[in-house]
Amino acid sequence: MILVTGSVHAKPDTIDHALAISLEHVHRSREEPGCLLHSVHFDAEDPLHLVFVEHWADADALRAHFGVPASRAFAKELGTLAASPPRMAIYEAEPASI
Repeated sequence: MILVTGSVHAKPDTIDHALAISLEHVHRSREEPGCLLHSVHFDAEDPLHLVFVEHWADADALRAHFGVPASRAFAKELGTLAASPPRMAIYEAEPASI
């Protein structure tokens, strides 16, 4: 499984638009093959900070997601609404047996 975390600090005057396009992106992405989870959250300590959590079946599914024109357009537009550059980290993960 591939885990993706991301975050963006929106400007005070762009947070509503940033959230709206983020929700559109999340809902669209959930329909893609290999998407196991895709969500956006508010940081409880900073209402201008949006946090993304994604789970993908494999690297091919994530690469396909990155290749979707709407995904690229979302990332570009979100960057214009940000107070600082968006951040993203990608991890390979296996279920733990505890």
